[in-house]
Amino acid sequence: MPCLFVAGALVLPRLTILYLWLMTNWFVGVFGSLIWPILGFFVAPTTMLWYSVVENVYAGTWGTFQIVVMVIAVLIDISPSAKKKGKKSD
Repeated sequence: MPCLFVAGALVLPRLTILYLWLMTNWFVGVFGSLIWPILGFFVAPTTMLWYSVVENVYAGTWGTFQIVVMVIAVLIDISPSAKKKGKKSD
């Protein structure tokens, strides 16, 4: 059961991005080129979602709150890979 929870947590940001991309115009004009959303989808989905929230909701204004949440989003995105690297191999 915990494995299903972890798998769902890793997939949820990507499903959110996919839904927003197909059903809304949330990402229109946020990114300059198509490469950044594609990289964000595969490498850092939580960071990409927060960046688009700042651009759409906060009009691109980066204050202390936005930066703190961005750091948290980056930590969430890199945390699964950090656990793999720290694992001992027998």
